[in-house]
Order: sequence, then C-alpha cells, then structure tokens
Amino acid sequence: MNRIVIKLLLCTLFLFVTRLVHAADVQSPTTEDSRSDKRPAKIWKLHGLLGEIPKRITNDYPLSDQQNKAGWKLFAPLSDEFEGKELNPQKWTRGFPGWKGRQPALFSKRNVTISDGKLHLVMRKEKVTAEEEKLGYRDYTSACLHSNAHGYYGYYEVKAKPMDSAGSSSFWFRLDETPGWATEIDVFEIGGKARSFEHNYHMTLHVWQTPNSKEHWSVPGIWKAPWRLADGFHIYGFEWGDDEIRWYVDGVLVYTVENTHWHQPLRMIFDSETMPKWFGMPDDKDLPSTFSVEYVRAWNKS
Repeated sequence: MNRIVIKLLLCTLFLFVTRLVHAADVQSPTTEDSRSDKRPAKIWKLHGLLGEIPKRITNDYPLSDQQNKAGWKLFAPLSDEFEGKELNPQKWTRGFPGWKGRQPALFSKRNVTISDGKLHLVMRKEKVTAEEEKLGYRDYTSACLHSNAHGYYGYYEVKAKPMDSAGSSSFWFRLDETPGWATEIDVFEIGGKARSFEHNYHMTLHVWQTPNSKEHWSVPGIWKAPWRLADGFHIYGFEWGDDEIRWYVDGVLVYTVENTHWHQPLRMIFDSETMPKWFGMPDDKDLPSTFSVEYVRAWNKS
C-alpha cells in the first residue's frame, strides 16, 4: 500500500514539474514579442529658437551635414528638382492607392502640377460629381502624389512653402508592403492658416499594425517656429536611422525619437487635405491655395 502511495506521489510531482516547464516554454515567446513591441522611450525636442543656421556650401549633401561626415550618397529615384514642365512619371504617380482623400475634399489629379521649377499641390473650392458626393466628398478638391520607389533608412530633404490656408500641407511616408506591418512617418503636417496652428511644425510616427497587434498608436511632436510657416520657403530635413529618427528645420535638429518600429520600406507622399476635426475647414476666400515644393533630395549610405 505504501509503495502505491509513493508511486502516485512521484507521478503527481512529475506532472507538476512538466507543466511548469511547459508553461515557461509557452511564456517565453510572448515575453520576446512584448519586448519587440516596446514603444519609444528616448525622445528629445528642441524648445525655442533654432540658433545658428548652417550655411549651404553644396547641394550634394544635406544642409545639416555639409561636410558629409556621415558618408551620404544621392539616391536618385527619390530625388527631384522639378525642373521640367511635367511630373516625371518614372518617379511619381498622382493620387493615393485605395483612398480618394480626406472628406470633404477629393484628390484631383489636375491639382498636381509642375511650373517655375517647383511642384505645386493646390486646394480648390469647386463642385465634385454626383457619384463622388455619394461617397462623402463635396465642394472641395485637393492634391496628392506618391513615389514609385520606396524610401528606407537615409536622409530626406525638401525645400517647401506650405499653403496659406487651413488646408494641410504634408510630407510623409506610408504604403507599407511588409507582411503583418502597417506604419507611417509624418515628416510634417502644417496648417498654414489654421487658427492657432500657423507656427506649429507637426511631426508624427504612427503604428497601425504589427505582427502582434492591430492597435493604432502614435508618437506626436511639435516644434513652434518663430515665423508663420506659410510665409516662405524653408528647408525641412528628415534622417531615418535604424536606431533613431531625426527631424531638422533649416539644417538644425528639432526632434528625435528612438526607432523601435519603423524598419519597413515605405513610399514617399506629398499631399494636401481638408482636416475639419484638426485644422478646421479653410475659409473659401483663401482658395485656391498652393503648397509648393522646390526640390526633394534623398541620400543613403549604400
């Protein structure tokens, strides 16, 4: 009888230990997955004026690195001086796949033009078709184009002037084609004449989906310029690194975020949208208004 009891106790102990080991094995990948989805903790933002502005010596390298200490090499597929009469179809496509714009403004291909050595994105007060009205668009058109090539780790610089209305002027990266991932990088979103937003340089990182989660979250940042952003052209730089993402205005660093999730190739996008819940609707007397880009230059280290 004692031998039977001892055997039962030994079997029970064996099963208990086995379950503990199995539980540890199951929990281990979950812990790893949690670590891989850790959100940025290291964030820095400039408060106040830019200070000393770097001098432009050459167009071959970013304004913030005129001596090319980082070893940048021009990446032609995502660089454009917009010197022709037409948009380069090898580099750009008008519109946004699967999206017609933020209501009520409808993306219109005719609102994306090239002239005077610049790219122009226009917002207009105009009627749309009855079919488009059924989709929620009404009385306004705006503009969008995206790159045919993908951007990835590198340096991106634009010289741009936001539109002088409450329509948005934006430079961003999205259209993720990596399975299981959906991310976005907003280099800037500017409401040039949106009330209380005229000086705000908005920069945001988004995660829409990872292989472990479909929760949307973001890392927003704002630098307040001492000037109205729509008053003139300025140089906006963006350095996309493996460890850190950095934003520059006129060659001066204004914002940095630890790169925890943005490791997927994305397409470059310029657009203008109506943002009723954020910037408010544009005053009709300010339309048409134009977001202009004098150049976009991209560099990488490969």
